[in-house]
Amino acid sequence: MLDLFFETSWEVCNKVGGIYAVLSTKARTLHKLYKDKVIFIGPDVWTPENESPYFIQSKTLFKPWLRQARLPMPVRVGRWNVPGKPIVVLVDFKPLFERKNDLYARMWEKYGVDSLHAYGDYDEACAFGYAAALVIESLVSYHADAKRVVAHFDEWTTGMGLLHVKATLPHVATVFTTHATSIGRSICGNGKPLYDYLTAYNGDQMAIELNMQSKHSLEKAAAHAADAFTTVSEVTARECEQLLERRPLVTPNAFERTFVPQGTHFAQARQAARNRLLQVASRLTGKQLPPDTLLVATSGRCEFRNKGIDLYLDSLNVLRTMLANGASKRQVVAFVLVPAWAKGPRADLRHAIITDKKSLQRLPEPYITHDLYDPAGDVIATKIRQINFNNAANERVNVVYVPSYLNGSDGIFNMAYYDLLIGLDVTVFPSYYEPWGYTPHESTAFSVPTITTDLSGFGQWVKLTYPDQSIGIMVEHRDDSNYSAAVHAIARDLQEFYEFDDKRVGKLRRAAKAVAHQALWENYITYYQKAYQEALENCKKSNKK
Repeated sequence: MLDLFFETSWEVCNKVGGIYAVLSTKARTLHKLYKDKVIFIGPDVWTPENESPYFIQSKTLFKPWLRQARLPMPVRVGRWNVPGKPIVVLVDFKPLFERKNDLYARMWEKYGVDSLHAYGDYDEACAFGYAAALVIESLVSYHADAKRVVAHFDEWTTGMGLLHVKATLPHVATVFTTHATSIGRSICGNGKPLYDYLTAYNGDQMAIELNMQSKHSLEKAAAHAADAFTTVSEVTARECEQLLERRPLVTPNAFERTFVPQGTHFAQARQAARNRLLQVASRLTGKQLPPDTLLVATSGRCEFRNKGIDLYLDSLNVLRTMLANGASKRQVVAFVLVPAWAKGPRADLRHAIITDKKSLQRLPEPYITHDLYDPAGDVIATKIRQINFNNAANERVNVVYVPSYLNGSDGIFNMAYYDLLIGLDVTVFPSYYEPWGYTPHESTAFSVPTITTDLSGFGQWVKLTYPDQSIGIMVEHRDDSNYSAAVHAIARDLQEFYEFDDKRVGKLRRAAKAVAHQALWENYITYYQKAYQEALENCKKSNKK
């Protein structure tokens, strides 16, 4: 049993990527185990005009502590508006920028962290991590009787906080989780082959080559200083061992069933999502898309190669050829739900949706739902144009690019991502670099069959756990040299879904849901409990030296 538990992440109450899904779904199980001893810490990047929709501020929580706390930055206390509603402290880290030189000097002297080559978001991340550590330091001091205390830090962006806690609170057990190594992601993002040459890469050397010295140095120092080091899959564990030079525990990700509508609410939510997806696609393309249209999607961060967006679009191009001469006239709409540098919703599309005229008219650029600041520089829009997806009247495969966060107020769908995900027929996540793969995992939780690759942690878990694969999840092989083969394999998978009858589809949907129910936090939290216990034991050993 823990007396206090802290978890720090840039994505606490701040929905940016997959880590938000990990933490927000894990919160209920953690709170069930440890009640209000669980305290999440996130960045206060919000304003009164743009408040976090996930944060419920409280005027009473921790009031005695706040009265006596002498923190060099503002904090707000409340609850995270997710199942479990755990306590959250949001920190405004900006006042700490002026302390960065002293902080960097101390971390260089004690841990060898090289901050000289910092750029981009490094200063911001370090200020946040340090601010979170100061909150932990203050709360641990306030709760002087707390003996079994664990402080869990996620990603390199919180590494500076872990190092400060390690230096100033030796009796607090620290856990560091890398959901993807910064240098591994950079290797892939720069078009270099990661897997064929992994055992030949030296992380420090590659950091110099790719101008990643500071982030890599901080991440490596945190990984080595932590009392327990974890990652989310075996594929990333091998990457950590090679590039960060420490073997982590594997703590697989899971999901929380309360995020999925149940019973009649599920059917209603699915129909509402399908109606909205078909309405937007119809108004954009000028086609009357019938209810049996096959709705496909990929989603995630705009990492064109790492997330396999390039492969997804190429497989749709192959599928278009496969279906061109078939007898079926069934339509396919393939969505790309990937946020980009969007100005806002297209005025002409909004007008077409609002007026909802019976006569349809194909809009200019009938493949994109929002205006972009730099359409010529957007890799996804450019790729769609290159392979000539113009959603013409005679085309059966239509592509719709949604370059906006689906937070319920994007101006076109005005529905959150999960509220649209439930309406899809199949999802495709052909990742090249994917430490876990929350997107296919989420998909199965909503009974949506999915296609992924064995370069994702989730894909590897599926192959190991369900070698049969007749489970609504198709895992295709990817490596550094089989791009074309993977494109055609996924196109064939989509063609199969296109041709399946309702009975087969229903069976796959039920099977996908059953797999998701095996990977619930109530079953998988034990992996983290093992990490917390290891951290407490290692912390105790260190203090005896």
